[in-house]
Amino acid sequence: MVGARAVVDVHGAVAEGFEPVREAFVRNFEERGERGAAVALYRDGRKVVDLWAGSADGDGDGGAPWAQDTAQVVRSATKGVAAACLLLLHQRGQLDLDAPVGTYWPEFKAAGKERVTVRDALAHRAGVPALDAPLHPAQAQDGNSGPRALAAQAPFWAPGSDHGYHAQTYSWLIGELVRRASGGRSIGRYVAEEIARPLGLDLWIGLPAAEERRVGRIAAVETPPSPAAAGLRTRPKRNVTEAYEDPASLTRRAFGAIDPPPEENDPGYHAAQLPASGGIATARSLARFYAALIGEVEGPGARLFAPATLTSARTPESEGPDRVLVVNTRFGLGFMLHGPAAPLLSPGSFGHPGRGGSLGFADPGEGVAFGYVTNGMQQNVTADPRAQALVRALRECLR
Repeated sequence: MVGARAVVDVHGAVAEGFEPVREAFVRNFEERGERGAAVALYRDGRKVVDLWAGSADGDGDGGAPWAQDTAQVVRSATKGVAAACLLLLHQRGQLDLDAPVGTYWPEFKAAGKERVTVRDALAHRAGVPALDAPLHPAQAQDGNSGPRALAAQAPFWAPGSDHGYHAQTYSWLIGELVRRASGGRSIGRYVAEEIARPLGLDLWIGLPAAEERRVGRIAAVETPPSPAAAGLRTRPKRNVTEAYEDPASLTRRAFGAIDPPPEENDPGYHAAQLPASGGIATARSLARFYAALIGEVEGPGARLFAPATLTSARTPESEGPDRVLVVNTRFGLGFMLHGPAAPLLSPGSFGHPGRGGSLGFADPGEGVAFGYVTNGMQQNVTADPRAQALVRALRECLR
């Protein structure tokens, strides 16, 4: 029950000066309905927080404990990893951000989308956040039906003229661009070969069957009545929750581009390559990924983004009223930027939350990278109260 004090054994380590993060992590279990979770932080390329606790099966009371190697579906926090793939292809001269998507994917030119650029696709300006005919989960996961449906889809607004969160269609838009620009590699393979393997990450878009045993089981939990949970649910007068309840709204159609919703605890879903929502990671790997975007990291691997790429990633491309999320949002090239809808550490932060909990981001000015994953999915879109409590504690450590 939310509000009841729970006794939880916290495992892992915290460097001196970051004890407030551990305290906030414990309070999440005591006061904010946490079931099973992990949090990790890097500072100047060095891991300074690595904590885990609770139940891996989502029941929060007994059951299989969250282990050091437990990984979790991170929902839309996957979008930041997917965006990095396109930015790496651009950095290596294999992709022009200002070229039409149709340059790489000719079929996408149909139905008035010939002028949609790669930059538009990353910044949620492509105009195709929904499908006229939603896909069944089996179609969404087969690797072909999604790109084919999106290529044929007419835009919901003049591409490039406005922005709206591509909640599900981002999977096929970004995934297909990676495949076309990389010489035929799927986005899951690209992540494995260019990001996860070099950096030693437990992070996948398309989970290998041998790793299925490690995945925590998602469970829906009650959202505590806390101001920190407000996120997209309190302003403006018509909020995202109300918009979602309207079957005719673009919000409902965007989140419902896969209908019925896929079963997120199904191994088939874990194996699918859905870069909008289906990534699986540990907190330490999510944090390490962001640390490698902004600088050198200890251990295997090297910095991923050159300084110019890092600047491009977090330069605002879309700001203002979001046609899908119905509040003001801010996006760089595939990454959400700090703001009221998605509070991160500071105005210089960039990253991506996952609906219901997970969060990954980096703050180059502070040299900080953050990863939080949970299997207790609450009813919020971007500003999860547990993640925000951890971010506030981090901010306290840096004063």
